Amino acid sequence: MGGLIQAIQAPIFVRLLPKAYLMASTGGKKELEWIERVRSEGAVPLLDAENCRNGWSSPPADKFMVRGPEYLSNRVKVPAGEYLLKPLGFDWIRGSTKIGEVLKHPNSRVRKAIEDECLTVDKPFVWAFNLQVPSKDNYSAIAYFTTKEPIPEGSLMDQFLKGDDGFRNSRLKLIANIVKGPWIVRKAVGEQAICIIGRALSCKYCVSDNFLEVDVDIGSSMVASAIVHLAFGYITTLTVDLAFLIEGQTESELPEQILGAVRFSELDPAVARATEPSSSRSAGNLQSNLPTRLWKSIGQGFSHMLHPGTQENGSSLGSAHGNGIGHHEGNSEEPKKCGKNPTFSVLTASLVSSACLWAVGYTNDAKS
Repeated sequence: MGGLIQAIQAPIFVRLLPKAYLMASTGGKKELEWIERVRSEGAVPLLDAENCRNGWSSPPADKFMVRGPEYLSNRVKVPAGEYLLKPLGFDWIRGSTKIGEVLKHPNSRVRKAIEDECLTVDKPFVWAFNLQVPSKDNYSAIAYFTTKEPIPEGSLMDQFLKGDDGFRNSRLKLIANIVKGPWIVRKAVGEQAICIIGRALSCKYCVSDNFLEVDVDIGSSMVASAIVHLAFGYITTLTVDLAFLIEGQTESELPEQILGAVRFSELDPAVARATEPSSSRSAGNLQSNLPTRLWKSIGQGFSHMLHPGTQENGSSLGSAHGNGIGHHEGNSEEPKKCGKNPTFSVLTASLVSSACLWAVGYTNDAKS
């Protein structure tokens, strides 16, 4: 009887709507809820792209140049079109060991959000790109993207998901733009750095029915590790755009389309959320070999010379970083910019630039 009264009291247009439509509307609201939950529960907030200090955002797609429809014949690049995936979230975390296979962990906040909110078989597919930063505190910057649209059979996305690691390593491309940052970092990276990630760095692919995670070990390259130690002291002054895409190598695969992109700006190492990897994932975090430790020490040496008040973990000597995960206002001294010794600055920038291009497999326009 109560149900009949409620039906009578409901607006006429609601009563006339098909049941399937009502269920779809409810599902859409549920979908928005879990996406909002993932976006809002990270250590750093989702902010406007033009003002995202100590936060993240989705940069405009046309900021990136990709291979155009006739690139193989004219080498012309064009501004990227709409992203293939929706931005889902961003994690800025740290651990006692290198952090990997995040989405396989039962305590992953993204995995829990999907399992708690998406109880139907029609679960979204999540793509995660985990940049493992070689540092004392094992930082990871993880960008998440998602889609509920079916992936076309035979498409590059489909080939990437079904292919082996060799195929993935030869196709996964990163475009990095330094939107704002010190001169030495912009000099090292250039206006737009492009690399096939798997050719330069060790990548581990974790694939399941509902997600694909790429763990990118920046520390696997000796020179890249040194450069990160050099640049990490500047992280509170950097605004970086990163785009992930699958390289188009035939006419049918052009123009290139970006999977997704993330902008992070002026990240504070102190707010990185502490997390503990499972024992199975931390087993591969062995002591660095001698060459890697040597390059790390070189990077630290450059870092101390360029901004002597900065420690390895990126916080200033007076910073109360410790094991806390809270945001400590006013505890970090802004890194000092180089410039007092112009000759040294130019030599250092030249060395860093050359090493950076070698380390990340930078390719010029004719090859990328």
